[in-house]
Amino acid sequence: MCGMPQQSPVRSSPPRPSRPDASMSLITNVMDHSLDDGYAEAAARREAQGEAGGLPKTLRAKLGLAAGLVLAALVVTVGAAQARIAAPVVAKERQELIDRIDKATADADRLESDVDKLRDDVDTRRRAALRRSGGGSEADLMGVLSGATAVHGPGVKLVVNDAKEASAGGDGSNPRETSGFSDTGRVRDRDMQRVVNGLWASGAEAVSINGQRLTALSAIRAAGDAILVDNRPLVPPYTVLAVGDGQKLSTRFQDSADGLYLHALEENFGIRATISTEGDVRLPAAPSVTVRTAQPNAEKTEKGTS
Repeated sequence: MCGMPQQSPVRSSPPRPSRPDASMSLITNVMDHSLDDGYAEAAARREAQGEAGGLPKTLRAKLGLAAGLVLAALVVTVGAAQARIAAPVVAKERQELIDRIDKATADADRLESDVDKLRDDVDTRRRAALRRSGGGSEADLMGVLSGATAVHGPGVKLVVNDAKEASAGGDGSNPRETSGFSDTGRVRDRDMQRVVNGLWASGAEAVSINGQRLTALSAIRAAGDAILVDNRPLVPPYTVLAVGDGQKLSTRFQDSADGLYLHALEENFGIRATISTEGDVRLPAAPSVTVRTAQPNAEKTEKGTS
């Protein structure tokens, strides 16, 4: 039986599975070839040159490298030597300055002690002289009123301090902001002036601020950011002691215009103030009492008619 030759069946190979990221061929190519071929070749060439010639080959290059290293070492050595030489000089000058400050401080303390002793001696002699002339009680009263003698007795203690947040400036609408201080939360010299004057007006017999006795000639003013009392700078908190009838003095001051002014400072600017009555407060004598008196003219002019 003749028949047509049968062809063997053609078996096709099964299709290759597609890659999951086939749809992102551009991104895949970028990730697989993150470095351009030209850059890769240049990097390989530089690496090969570095491995071949890391150190200078010629004698001239070697001498130049050695000279540079010697020069760098010389600079470091000279700098270290100068620092070592200068250190004792600086330390000596600093110690000399400290010694001068200590000596000046000791001299000032000694002079202050001498002044206190002389003041006590003068006060003793004055009292003795007045007692011999029959004016002892009047001398005591004058000493208290003038601040020449230390006093103690019942009174009040008023502590005035800056605001806790004393850095907030104002908008220029308040007269307190025109005195040169940028910080309205600070206690100022005129605030303390009003406080002291209010205590005097309320019946205080003697007043001191941070241990500085006030007299009729005392001055409270500002120098920069500091408050000066008789040219002595004070630092907050400001402790004001006043001798007098404690309860009456406290009530009168708080009800006075100056007491209300201090209360307004507390409400508007956060300045802190506390007042309390004390059974016994002690005030030192004033550092110096300068007496100024008016003298009558010795020459009398007589007017007449001719």
